[in-house]
Amino acid sequence: MSAIKSLFAGYFKINLLVKILVGLILGAIAGLLMQNNSDMIAFLTPFGDLFIRLLKMIMVPVIACTLIVGASTISPGHLGRIGGKLILFYMVTSVFAIIIGLAVGMVFQPGTGLDLAAVEGKARAAQAPSVISILLNIIPTNPMNSLSEGQVLPIIFFCLIFGIALAFGRDSADEAVRKSSDTVYNFIDGVSHAMFKVVHGVMQYAPFGVFALIFIVFSKNGATAFGPLANVTVSVYVGLVLQVVIVYFGVCLIMRLSPLKFLAKVRNPMVTAFVTRSSGATLPVSIDAAERMGVPKSIYGFGLPVGATINMDGTTIYLGVCAIFIANAVGVPLDFSQQLTIVLTAVLASIGTAGVPGAGAIMLLMVLESVGLKVEAGSAVAAAYGMILGIDALLDMGRTSMNVVGDMSGVVAIAKSEGELDMERWNS
Repeated sequence: MSAIKSLFAGYFKINLLVKILVGLILGAIAGLLMQNNSDMIAFLTPFGDLFIRLLKMIMVPVIACTLIVGASTISPGHLGRIGGKLILFYMVTSVFAIIIGLAVGMVFQPGTGLDLAAVEGKARAAQAPSVISILLNIIPTNPMNSLSEGQVLPIIFFCLIFGIALAFGRDSADEAVRKSSDTVYNFIDGVSHAMFKVVHGVMQYAPFGVFALIFIVFSKNGATAFGPLANVTVSVYVGLVLQVVIVYFGVCLIMRLSPLKFLAKVRNPMVTAFVTRSSGATLPVSIDAAERMGVPKSIYGFGLPVGATINMDGTTIYLGVCAIFIANAVGVPLDFSQQLTIVLTAVLASIGTAGVPGAGAIMLLMVLESVGLKVEAGSAVAAAYGMILGIDALLDMGRTSMNVVGDMSGVVAIAKSEGELDMERWNS
């Protein structure tokens, strides 16, 4: 009995992303060794299906709670001109990030040739409405119905509006309104923390679910599945580099600051985020870097914690590339209206979800659902989704690093635009 306890204790001590990567590798090897083994495929299919069902179970409550908490955390009384400019900056750079992610995906076409739908024997058509319909359908006529049916964009819109209204209530001069708003906030925050525990438990099962999903893919497709995985990894990192060169360097040039100097000064938080894969853990290093760059505390003290919550440039690039990979892998290329839906979903959902364990996996699930690529147990989409989860450890390092660089770019740009950047420190 003690040996079993020690085994479980040792398992939980191993880094989650490492365990998922091991699940990918072992699943791929086992699948290659047992090509088209129908008995093993039949045996492992329920384990993969269980993981997909667990993820879908937590998607709506996690998104709803974290978006409301994230939106209501930003006090309207503390925003003002600087806060408003920072949030606008983060939103604009996130839009550029998802566009870059989609553009890189369209150029590299990851997933092309994999054709999981043909192997599964069933393709799922991703049919999206017109652009006007997409924009109108963001506003739910019945929020409860949207929640029960998992309609992603209406859920995001309603939760953001509710969270903003709650923020005004918490900032109210009326004590009764303030107390009742705080009660609602504390309740939803409590639910959010409870959901984090559920997510943590689900993600501990992820290595086994990924093993099962990857085994099935490689058993049916053989070694041809390796090429698309390498392609999607390269595509994500190319997108991250382009975000630095086009967006962040562009911001520096607009602000008449040296892009190379900016890159040198953000090296420490960038490397720390890459190694730790945590924006929160990198925050002290980011604050120290901002101080050394000459950004006043009044700006970085607000901008960096808020950026760690709502600014996810690296993650949005990842979402764009991975959505195209999965669409290509199942033989359903995305049209313009579906790409617009991805832009809206990724940018709006970025508020509040950055601190969620397994945020990238949950956001990708949400983005796929929003464009009609239903991640259902046993489907080709679920198999492609499992492949992405398998390499998530490799992608997470780059996207977390880019999330932090985006936060640093924001506070530097706002400080310079306000004439508050200490140029002596910047040039030192």
